[in-house]
Amino acid sequence: MNILLVYPEMPDTLYGMRHLLKAVGKRGAYPPLGLLTIAPMLPSHWNKRLLDTNLKPLTQADLAWADMVFLSAMNVQELAVRDILKQCQAAGVTIVAGGSLFTHEHERFPGIDYFVLNEAEITLPQFISDFEAGNPQRIYQSEAFADISLSPVPAFELAKMDEYLYAIVQYSRGCPYLCDFCDVTALYGRVPRVKSSDQIIAELEKLMQYQSVRLVLFADDNLIGNKKILKKDLLPRLIQWRKEKNPSFFFATQLTINLADDEELMQMLIDAGFRHVFVGIETPDEQGLAASRKTQNLRRNQLDTIQKLHNTGFIIAGGFIVGFDTDSPGIFEQQVNFIQESGIPLPIVNILKAPPGTELFEKIKSQGRLSREFAFSEGETNIIPVMDEKMLFEGFLSLAYGIYHPSNSLKRFQQFFNTYGSPKTQVKVPEKVSFKEILLTIQAVYRIGIADSQRKYFWKLIWWTYKHHRKHLDKAFSFGLMMHQMYRTYLHIREQVNAQNPGLVERPLRQMAEAEALSA
Repeated sequence: MNILLVYPEMPDTLYGMRHLLKAVGKRGAYPPLGLLTIAPMLPSHWNKRLLDTNLKPLTQADLAWADMVFLSAMNVQELAVRDILKQCQAAGVTIVAGGSLFTHEHERFPGIDYFVLNEAEITLPQFISDFEAGNPQRIYQSEAFADISLSPVPAFELAKMDEYLYAIVQYSRGCPYLCDFCDVTALYGRVPRVKSSDQIIAELEKLMQYQSVRLVLFADDNLIGNKKILKKDLLPRLIQWRKEKNPSFFFATQLTINLADDEELMQMLIDAGFRHVFVGIETPDEQGLAASRKTQNLRRNQLDTIQKLHNTGFIIAGGFIVGFDTDSPGIFEQQVNFIQESGIPLPIVNILKAPPGTELFEKIKSQGRLSREFAFSEGETNIIPVMDEKMLFEGFLSLAYGIYHPSNSLKRFQQFFNTYGSPKTQVKVPEKVSFKEILLTIQAVYRIGIADSQRKYFWKLIWWTYKHHRKHLDKAFSFGLMMHQMYRTYLHIREQVNAQNPGLVERPLRQMAEAEALSA
């Protein structure tokens, strides 16, 4: 039995980092952890191959080899999924599908042969048993949550690890919070379940075999959702392991802003090697936070909290949303001012969306305000807004320009460096550089510092950092890559919004074009 594990292409969004990847000579952001996790769960006598279509397209030769295609996808990948389904169906290959896209909306995909939904640790063994017995059902579902302390070490050997920007592991699933626009609790529950520290160490030691790995993402819904066990088990073990094995990679993760309330936890994360954190800020408007039940962000000065995290040594990517029912016309300027003052290097802005499976989706649907099933790209929404639609899209474009144009990114990076504090830790991370990485760096400098139309902002950033924060030149180079990606994201958003709303946003487009001409 030949099994082809297929991962769909990510669309051109800031999450996909398509332009940054091209600049640094990589083809994918991270390997598909879900497929790599289920691979060891398949029978050993089944032959397995991984095909990530972010790295190479699915071909007829691939499908001629395969007896079954196992497909895993998120909502954002739906368009790519439908292209893959057409190819598989034309080739007559059996399709087995799982992942959040299908768990929420499997009924919208009638051409798929088998659905293995919810958590694969529960439903996949049931499918395999029935399939080998000759009587498989079409749909396998479970309301139970898996014991992920029994999950296998992912089959990283199936992936071309040197083609990815960073590696990926997962320690926990679930989140104790109930933000109404998030589907995490519906998928994984409110009580975070964790792997043992032995499991994580085994996964990291496997990743140490790949010299290209310089950053490992802990793809948790909220790493600090269960602080007690994190501080008692995983972090002490990671710190000790790092001292003993001296791995040359840092960690990144997703967590909530209340990390800043726990000094001990912040220090342990720094000692363990965590440097990059994604934090859902959403909005500086407390009405929007309260209405969406983003309770962990309330009753605090978010700017002060962000500065504290930066000063401790964390580099923040922040999530921001406009289009809440409570938003006023001034929210767009308020967001720009907040983001710029915060110094967050990588802000990710979106118009509010209602993903299937969320409380917000059901609420908007019951109000008759659902414009379509789902829309993931930054400049799209599936919600009929309370705010005037023209005002929403024009405001969103002005927000994107206000933070993503290189002149504005430069100011924000300068603000970051003025508030950033080098991590205070005795547990050092060796920063090894291979000859291949030197060549890729030269290539990246050429692409963003010579060939790119916005190159002057890159050199302004490098020169300013050299003068004022010389020891952080490496970060300035990384931020230059982010600047390149963010500007391309802004251009994509502008094109996307204008295409979907012809005539709706002509005025701000003209104003932005004039501003860009003046800054050129």
